[in-house]
Amino acid sequence: MQGGNQTMVKEFILRGFSINGAGQSVIFTLVLVIYILTLIGNITIVRLVWSNPTLQKPMYMFIANLSFVEIWYTTSTVPKIMAGFLTKNNYISFTGCFLQYFFFFSLGTTECFLLAVMGYDRYLAICHPLRYSMLMSSRKCLCLGASCWIGGFVWTVVPVSLISQLPFCGENEIDHILCDTGPLLEIACVRDFMTEVASSVSSSSMLLFTFLCTCISYAFIIHTIVRIPSSSGRHKAFSTCASHLTVVILIFGCAMYMYVRPTGKHPLHYDKLLTTIYTIVTPFLNPIIYSLRNQEFVNVVKKVMRH
Repeated sequence: MQGGNQTMVKEFILRGFSINGAGQSVIFTLVLVIYILTLIGNITIVRLVWSNPTLQKPMYMFIANLSFVEIWYTTSTVPKIMAGFLTKNNYISFTGCFLQYFFFFSLGTTECFLLAVMGYDRYLAICHPLRYSMLMSSRKCLCLGASCWIGGFVWTVVPVSLISQLPFCGENEIDHILCDTGPLLEIACVRDFMTEVASSVSSSSMLLFTFLCTCISYAFIIHTIVRIPSSSGRHKAFSTCASHLTVVILIFGCAMYMYVRPTGKHPLHYDKLLTTIYTIVTPFLNPIIYSLRNQEFVNVVKKVMRH
């Protein structure tokens, strides 16, 4: 930095979407409704799994964990995104920005670890049905769930710490809907090669590792399913993991486009749109995907509604 002409940034401005007039009110209302429905749907899943003994199985315990992640994942970003539709300049403090960045990536990483573990759970249930209860005991389920949470938060510490220590002394406008790696590195006063490499390796290796683990699980699952003689048996086996596979495609598809790609200039409107999908739309769809495609879950909901 040069002399005393540059002052350290104490707050940022999230530029978000360039929408004027009545469009802002419409988008704000839509996002608010989706956010409320997301909270209701995911809280309902957590409560149903917690209060119904029939759902206290490893598969549903992992789904409840995923729903709990989604509650806080959306809460860490969506309220601030909505604030951007109500004010001309959506200010966020330096500390607030990096807190959002930390929780957004920690919870996102936890979600990826959970999806990989859920794939492993489906592999055990389909490929080793007779030994499933022994291989996926309640204790092992608890340990795997806890490992996802601990790993998710620990994994994010280094890249967030490195970026937060960069000097931000000039431009304070982040051309994004939230505090994200790329936009933060873009407005830093200096380009630190090691920080950029560490951030890229951290996010891409986590995504590739969890995605690879999930793919390996499904390779064994598909190999087992095609060997089932009856079509009804194949359909039943595949239906138990169809919901999980749908969520995996949604989340990993968007995340890998954003964080596993060559460095350089990318269309900002695409980045904002994809970020909107996996921060607002996907958490909203997850309860619908998991509940409507699972007959046991639907039966529990009907039973609760009758009472």
